[in-house]
Amino acid sequence: MSKVAGWITHRYAKFVVIAFWLVVVALLGPLAGKLTSAQDNDAKSWLPGDAESTEVIDVASTFVSENTIPAVIVYDRPGGLTQDDLSAIQADVAEFSSLDTLDGEVIGPVPSEDGEAVQVIVPLDLGKDGWDLAADAVADLRATAEDGANGMGVYVTGPAGQAADSSAAFEGIDGTLLYAAGAVVIVILLLTYRSPVLWLLPVVSAVVALTVAQAVIYVLADRYDLTVNAQSAGILTVLVFGAGTDYALLLVARYREELRHHTDRHEAMAVALHRAGPAIIASGATVTVGMLCLLFATMNSTAGLGPVAAVGIVVALAVMTTLLPALLVTCGRWVFWPRAPHVGDREPTENGFWARVGGRIEKRPRGTWIVTAGILLVACVGIAQLNAVGLSNEDSFTTTQPSIEGEKVLSAHFAGGAGTPVVVIANADEADAVATAFKGVDGIEPSSVSEPVVKGDLAYIEGTLTSAPDSQAAYATVDRARDELHAVPDADAKVGGATATNLDVQRAAAYDSKIIIPIILVAVFVILMILLRAIVAPLVLVGTVVLSFGAAIGVSALIFRHVFGYAGADTSFPLFVFVFLVALGIDYNIFLMTRVREEAIRVGHHRGSLVGLAATGGVITSAGLVLAGTFAVLGTLPLVSFAEIGFAVAFGVLLDTIIVRSVLVTALNLDIGKTMWWPSALAKRPDPSLAPAAKEPEQEVVPA
Repeated sequence: MSKVAGWITHRYAKFVVIAFWLVVVALLGPLAGKLTSAQDNDAKSWLPGDAESTEVIDVASTFVSENTIPAVIVYDRPGGLTQDDLSAIQADVAEFSSLDTLDGEVIGPVPSEDGEAVQVIVPLDLGKDGWDLAADAVADLRATAEDGANGMGVYVTGPAGQAADSSAAFEGIDGTLLYAAGAVVIVILLLTYRSPVLWLLPVVSAVVALTVAQAVIYVLADRYDLTVNAQSAGILTVLVFGAGTDYALLLVARYREELRHHTDRHEAMAVALHRAGPAIIASGATVTVGMLCLLFATMNSTAGLGPVAAVGIVVALAVMTTLLPALLVTCGRWVFWPRAPHVGDREPTENGFWARVGGRIEKRPRGTWIVTAGILLVACVGIAQLNAVGLSNEDSFTTTQPSIEGEKVLSAHFAGGAGTPVVVIANADEADAVATAFKGVDGIEPSSVSEPVVKGDLAYIEGTLTSAPDSQAAYATVDRARDELHAVPDADAKVGGATATNLDVQRAAAYDSKIIIPIILVAVFVILMILLRAIVAPLVLVGTVVLSFGAAIGVSALIFRHVFGYAGADTSFPLFVFVFLVALGIDYNIFLMTRVREEAIRVGHHRGSLVGLAATGGVITSAGLVLAGTFAVLGTLPLVSFAEIGFAVAFGVLLDTIIVRSVLVTALNLDIGKTMWWPSALAKRPDPSLAPAAKEPEQEVVPA
């Protein structure tokens, strides 16, 4: 590492490094801008390939275009629709029937039994990019329906309306998150460095890292079918800015420390990179491995997030350990103005805040960790309030959405699943038997079951739910339909549709959590064992990470329910929060414990634990603030799932850096002692910092 560090920071080679990254950005920048076009946001891209609803989507495409999105237009007038209203609706139907994007025939107008509402179903084929085009298509439908409505309520809902609302919520997500994350990072770096210039270098480096990462991911998505959606693309922005700035903070802190010992800034950076580099690389490698564990997920969207996040971390790591050091040594000491470090300056961390905290922990380490762990365990109790069983359409947004209002009006006048049918695929020879069984399923409107449409050896049947398509009752109906239709002899019936798709997504996400969380814990433990050359320390650190995760989830669940008023959480919420908190939380463990180990070799474990806290406490806290701030910007999106992930990760990171890493781990270090490094040789070495102070020899009293 020392040779590489010396080359990167060489007084001439630094310009080669800067030029290299400028060329890379110039070449890859145009590709980064294409990432949005490579996103796949349809339902099939999220589902596991072996899910029953996925199989239905594949087969149903021979009957109905897989790009078809039904729009349900609802007209209502309290007290009853007039003849003029019905005439206006008929005129709208005629106009809808002439749309270029129409797939099949317009269904309706279908009047409600109370005479106060009419529904019209317009099947739209918007192509493979339909999710992105839905907002414009729905806006056109609404404009047509509202023209001449003469006081009627007009709503566009159904799958197309919901897709339009989701598309609008994600519109501009990359720019929104980029600017918000950038603003948060700039403010925190200004407060941390108290320099009007220094913050610019980490931010420029982070922008370079994000651009390169987006370009690489675009190539993987375009040529190797990597699943990228709006969710993973948004998280990429936050992750690169947050984690990249963390690595920058650690490097800059060590560089500033070495500038107090070296006259030549190039030499200072070489030493800083040599000493801090292994910790930064180990941290990045741990996060990368943790993210790649998501490849074990059955959910395509979750499995796709793994490589997307891993690429972001690897690129951020490469930029922050090459470009940032080159920029820093090119600028010189003045970049720290007005607090530029000089040779011989006293190290401020020696008597700083965290040094004083360490002094207090040193007095009662066992009592400190017992009380701290006890408080965290109590916080874990809040997990019982976490209702991570999925969110209905209405509960998925933080603001009122047009399609939700339409859904409420629709369910008030019609069967709950109107416009969102349950789809059945079966062998053609048994189509009539399947249709008969389908009509008898509790929760399916018998009169809504369509006549089987036969093509080749397969038959296609639709039916309408009596309950809202995103409700638990609807999910129970899908289960009953599957049980009863699977039992039809020789039918090989499969049940799909939007409701079945959501149900399969929830179950796959719950399954993934059970599988991936243990895999990540094992992977992190092995990496810590290799890095720290011990078994006890990794066990302790993994235990604190799990405790921190439990406390963060517990507190978040209470706040979601009793402060924010959220109805629940997405099924994948625990997994995503675990991945980010554990993978990124290990960063701070590595930052702290590699420094403690370095100091323990020099001055003994006890003293090394205190010096390690004093030296890294400030930078770990700053890094935690940056990461928490960047994840918190997910709350700027009007989506409950993003807001919950952002809040839980932000809170968990702050809890991790301020309490767990700095107080709990330091107290355990002091109480367990050098046994933390068992079975390495460091555990067997005498601890000079615990040796009793040598007594002054008593002076001989000479009688007068």
